[in-house]
Amino acid sequence: MHPGQFEKLRALLSALTPTNAFYADRIRRAGFTLGLSNLEDFFARMPLTGKSDLAEDQRAHPPYGSNLTYPIERYTRINQTSGTSGTPIYWLDTPESWDWMLDTWTRVYQAAGVTGADRMFFAFSFGMFLGFWTAYESAARLGCLRMPGGGMSSAARLRTILDTGASVLCCTPTYALHLAEVAKEEGIDLRGAKIRRIIVAGEPGGSILRVRARIESSWPGAYVVDHHGSTETGPVSYGCPQRPGVLHVVESAFIPEVIDPQTGLPLPPGSRGELVLTNLGRIGSPLLRYRTGDLVETAANPCECGSREMTLLGGILGRTDDMVVVRGVNIYPAAVEEVMRGFHDVAEYRVEMSSDRSLSELQIQIEPTASCGDTSQLAARVQAELHSVFGLRIEVSSVAPGALPRFEMKARRWVTRS
Repeated sequence: MHPGQFEKLRALLSALTPTNAFYADRIRRAGFTLGLSNLEDFFARMPLTGKSDLAEDQRAHPPYGSNLTYPIERYTRINQTSGTSGTPIYWLDTPESWDWMLDTWTRVYQAAGVTGADRMFFAFSFGMFLGFWTAYESAARLGCLRMPGGGMSSAARLRTILDTGASVLCCTPTYALHLAEVAKEEGIDLRGAKIRRIIVAGEPGGSILRVRARIESSWPGAYVVDHHGSTETGPVSYGCPQRPGVLHVVESAFIPEVIDPQTGLPLPPGSRGELVLTNLGRIGSPLLRYRTGDLVETAANPCECGSREMTLLGGILGRTDDMVVVRGVNIYPAAVEEVMRGFHDVAEYRVEMSSDRSLSELQIQIEPTASCGDTSQLAARVQAELHSVFGLRIEVSSVAPGALPRFEMKARRWVTRS
């Protein structure tokens, strides 16, 4: 147990019970209003929280749900999940909760060796996703020169990185490779770049040794540092300073568990299962025993780097449910299904996945109903909705009625083409 963890948990439960409608009843049912004896008691009696619970709560109490500990006037930040597993979820934060997340990001930067002397380029299109903003503002605390790359083409981002002498690049692993690919196409020699750290997140590649090696060979002199988090949790882990491909959970900020994703029962160190998190400082919008959906494998013994915090071997190994990763965005088949079924003129569809380049792509074919008038307009509307939900441009084309297969058993609408 991390020092002070238990005391922080007791204080959190006390703060939530009077005013947080989402968790108050759960805490009372678990019997914690009378006190908490130990962490094992908390794990045994406190129910798990799933993303579906949060989504249902926001549907029942629109627009922000009831997982709010303070009056709405106390909240100064609003972010939103990507919506890749269904309807996007809004997330509100108070200034105190925001500072807590910036503190956690500082741990990520310290482990990566980032200092105030660094010049940081953020290759993201800044929107309502939380991670970009917390990373950017935490870098300000360190005194770094920060460059937001939103709204720029890949070629323009590369020119800015070289012109400004940026020393740290923040992006997804896939996009780091894509930038290197664009550099070749544009005749840009990355040996002239001063990037010494590439901090990646959004997909598992940062802890996959072959992916790391490919990125580092594409960016001479750079060292890849992995990290993971989400809008719901905030920043969670940092790359081990001594062991590539290993993440450590920031246990001063979280109580981590690993459970069997099928039974929900806890697993011992050295097991592979689903990561469950309780945040200890985001009091305004807390999470107690939250099922992240991330598959991890913990180390049986303390890390050789000296850290006593939970060690995740290989970083985030995958998800407990089906998904594909497109340009750093996790896309779930169920979420695409939800979009498609919102269009009554779409009789059937097929998703084609291509990964022949370092930047994976999706293309979707839709089969209009016989009564559909303008098929090209329908395709344009579907494409616009996909962009709105996922923040990605996904090409949509129409085929003739009857062209796509039908299924009696489980549908196989997702196909891979070389």
